[in-house]
Amino acid sequence: MSETALEWKLEVVVLPSVDLDRSLAFYRDRVGFVLDHDVKPAPGVRIVQLTPRGSSCSVVLTEGMGSDAGPPVSGLQLVVRDVELARAELLERGVAVDPVTRMGEGDASAFIYFSDPDGNSWAVQEIRNRGDWLPS
Repeated sequence: MSETALEWKLEVVVLPSVDLDRSLAFYRDRVGFVLDHDVKPAPGVRIVQLTPRGSSCSVVLTEGMGSDAGPPVSGLQLVVRDVELARAELLERGVAVDPVTRMGEGDASAFIYFSDPDGNSWAVQEIRNRGDWLPS
């Protein structure tokens, strides 16, 4: 085995979508993800990639690839410095968001939850003291 550690980076999560235009509008216009590309590489096939602001991992929505309307994905999680601010932004953009849930007193214990139109569910966790946050 090699002595250098190989880095493994999660770059893309594919989400099922029944209505690609509706999902694109939800993630771009309501949640605020950045549209990386919207391509049609073959007749009847469409691939949309969006990335949360500040993230290295993107979500991909597809049409015409056979698994577009699969079961919803759960356990997706975003991390922010201020969950109250994130909740306010999502509410302002028209996203139905649960109230803040606190699972303890320390950092990393506050969460909010929302789902997209296809039932893919997201958690947003607050972590204020994280070493990789850039100064604001």
